[in-house]
Amino acid sequence: MKRSEINEIIREADAFIRSFGYILPPFAYWSPDLMKARREEAAGILQSRLGWDITDYGQEKFDDLGLFLFTVRNGRLADMKTGSGMLYAEKIMISRKNQLSPMHRHLSKAEDIINRGGGTLVLELFMPRQDGGIDESADVSVPVDGVTRRLAAGGLLKLDPGESVTLLPGVWHAFWAEGRDVLIGEVSTVNDDLTDNVFRDPIGRFSTIEEDEEPLHLLVSDYDRWIR
Repeated sequence: MKRSEINEIIREADAFIRSFGYILPPFAYWSPDLMKARREEAAGILQSRLGWDITDYGQEKFDDLGLFLFTVRNGRLADMKTGSGMLYAEKIMISRKNQLSPMHRHLSKAEDIINRGGGTLVLELFMPRQDGGIDESADVSVPVDGVTRRLAAGGLLKLDPGESVTLLPGVWHAFWAEGRDVLIGEVSTVNDDLTDNVFRDPIGRFSTIEEDEEPLHLLVSDYDRWIR
């Protein structure tokens, strides 16, 4: 993706998020220079990989295959092992109309996916086999706001604004927006996008960036290269 495209997506996403009354934290608007200057006091932001995240999964077709994310808060994996401390994370995301977030599962993360507003959020769901692969025969049972919903393998779960689904580790899922763009909330256990995502197809989690202009704000995938 070109940096100019990423900058424009950030501007559009910020306006879309604000239209629902959701305001991002102050560090979201730090310039790259300010992020560098405050890197010591911002160690928690950098270590927990909080901030802007825009991906086309390395396929260079963001409008069809991609996702906007902003990680608002995130605990530490070390705390997950001890069972105490900050064991949770929160993201705000945008799925554009008919934009696919591809089939994947998580090794350890449990998550609530919440339709915060806009169109209908559609999820395609499969249960995992014992070896972790997709079980194309097993029915899927998931809690939708505490009420169990059962679907056939590969069934489509449609969430209207205000509805949410709980996905436990291992459950395969892909999703997209129907009708209009959707603002998505994610509340989960500690998030680790470096090692906890398993995709059905051989694709990447992060985008390769062509630096055709200066970044408006740094992405979480920029931190190692631009600051550390």
